[in-house]
Amino acid sequence: MGERKQIVWKGLIDACSMKSGGLDDILYGALKMRQPEEGTGPRVNVDTVLLADYARFAESSKVMEMGCAHGAISLILAKRMLASARPGKFQPIEGIDINPELVGMARENAVLNGLWDRVSFDAVDLREHRSRYRAGTYDAVIMNPPYDEPGKSRRSANESVSAAMHGDLCTLRDVAAAAKYLLRNGGSLFLVIRAKRLGELAFILHEHNVKVKRIRAVHPKPDREASVVLVKAVRASGDGVIVEPPMFIYGEDGEYTERLLAAYRI
Repeated sequence: MGERKQIVWKGLIDACSMKSGGLDDILYGALKMRQPEEGTGPRVNVDTVLLADYARFAESSKVMEMGCAHGAISLILAKRMLASARPGKFQPIEGIDINPELVGMARENAVLNGLWDRVSFDAVDLREHRSRYRAGTYDAVIMNPPYDEPGKSRRSANESVSAAMHGDLCTLRDVAAAAKYLLRNGGSLFLVIRAKRLGELAFILHEHNVKVKRIRAVHPKPDREASVVLVKAVRASGDGVIVEPPMFIYGEDGEYTERLLAAYRI
């Protein structure tokens, strides 16, 4: 780690050591995080946890999370990798977000959880990927993109919520273009998206030579339609899609399923 970065992280450590309270327990307290108050910005939800659980890659992979917000997915992945990988084996996970305030929160969360050397967060507009990164650099890219495209849902008055939910600053085509550029051939893109947008997503990714390879539908309960889908797409891959067994949030007994609860464990 460079001297300048060490100084920056030390400043964050000192600042965090003087703060208390205002933390949310994530994954049964495995992580403690600061995140925006309800209605003021993106917060950890079931989609966050399921995407972090779904993303799988080798220990030595170079990984980026686009639209990292306060860093939850990157930190969950880093925590799991630290628990399972050989010491020093995996590379730091990189997270980017267009919102500098959220990036600051992500850096603080990295320090609070002792993961400051396992992740890095930067304020970057993913649409500027060509000017900021080398092509084919990453083995895996992860993103929880905005639920809707601009103009297709009622826009929130809160700018942070609007950016995260309504695609004002990031469309699926922006995501596909960035993923195609950043990923090496054979590299994987992991996404969670509303089930009704799966066809649109698959079409756009195919246009960018990033093809959907695996799909897992997530249903609120067994007798309900899927609400979201978890997707793995691969750059420059062949055709053929594996539809995985569905996942249910609640079982027929009305209780959380074991598969869901497993996603909340480190």
